[in-house]
Amino acid sequence: MIGISDRVAVFVVFALNGAVYGSWAPRVPALADQAGAGPGTLGLALLGGTAGLLLAAPLSGRWSERFGARRVMIASTLLSCAVLAVTGLVGSVAWLAIALFGLGFASGALDVAMNVGGVAVERRRGTAIMPVFHAGFSFGGLVASAAAGLAAARHWSTDRHFLVAAVVAALVLVLVHRGLPRSAPRVERRVGQPRTAPARRPVLWLLAAVPLCSAVAEGASSDWSALLLVTEHGTGQGAAALAFTAFSLAMAVTRLGSAWMQRRFGATRTLVAGAVVAGAGLLTSAVVPAAGPAFAGFVLAGTGLAAAFPVALSLAGAAGKRADGSGGEREIAFVTTVAYTGFLAGPPLIGGLAQVTSLSASFVLVAVLAALIAPAAAGASRARHRERAAAELPV
Repeated sequence: MIGISDRVAVFVVFALNGAVYGSWAPRVPALADQAGAGPGTLGLALLGGTAGLLLAAPLSGRWSERFGARRVMIASTLLSCAVLAVTGLVGSVAWLAIALFGLGFASGALDVAMNVGGVAVERRRGTAIMPVFHAGFSFGGLVASAAAGLAAARHWSTDRHFLVAAVVAALVLVLVHRGLPRSAPRVERRVGQPRTAPARRPVLWLLAAVPLCSAVAEGASSDWSALLLVTEHGTGQGAAALAFTAFSLAMAVTRLGSAWMQRRFGATRTLVAGAVVAGAGLLTSAVVPAAGPAFAGFVLAGTGLAAAFPVALSLAGAAGKRADGSGGEREIAFVTTVAYTGFLAGPPLIGGLAQVTSLSASFVLVAVLAALIAPAAAGASRARHRERAAAELPV
């Protein structure tokens, strides 16, 4: 069997996680018809996926610490494939909600474990590469969503499409699983200083604010960008639908270069610069009454937000590192769980504000939240320095 490096193996697992999401999300209309779900009941079913994410993330941190991130990555990827295949068979709203909960749970567990694995590769190689791994997630989602569009165009049923996607993903995992980083025995993880609960560390709350703000901005761009262009800028529906595609492509491509930026300029400067770019882009999309600048604004937003999740999670892992080189699992899980609430709270927040003001005004708020990544990143940097200084004081 051809040897697979740990870097390539983790990149592929990130891509598989993105591919599972990119496989089912574009087929939601077909799933709704199949389950007989109206807009209201479909919305409730979709909340099942978010509930699964929020439940799995903190558990995955503990599992990764106890059993090793490699085992959790393999198990949760296989679970994602199995649940994806079953999702194509749902015939009622209740079963759709259960299936989406299962997909969310598997994805949440995998999300934390693969980031723990990514941090392990960073430590082993001594260089920042987390944004590249997250680019794998983005490209996996883009490829799978394109395949989903092709499957829909060829009138493939959801059960056929999801079964093929699940089998392909499982086979790819089999090819790369030997390269996934192995964790140290559990006894070695107990060596080091006593641990403080993540929720009691200001640095982790500040780091969590970075992907939280990014999640709200990403969710707004995903759910509301097309409607903004149609209702506020007079763009046709076909062209407006491309706005999120442009946002996603910009984010995926920028992530490939964000690792270099992090190494060259440092994590805090990378996050601050991204916040400025994202805030400016979203503000442009909100207030400039023309389609061209609005599209450009979403490209800038995707570019600016590209580093938020990977760099924040890398720093969370570093905040949990112990003297023996292990640690960070629960810190990554904590930051991830807080960030997920942005995907849950963002859409109703934007919709509610748009109801009483306008969608443009809602996106001004989103731009402000994206810009707040800058002070959160700066605050986290200061908090990290304070923690290090306190740790160096004599007992």
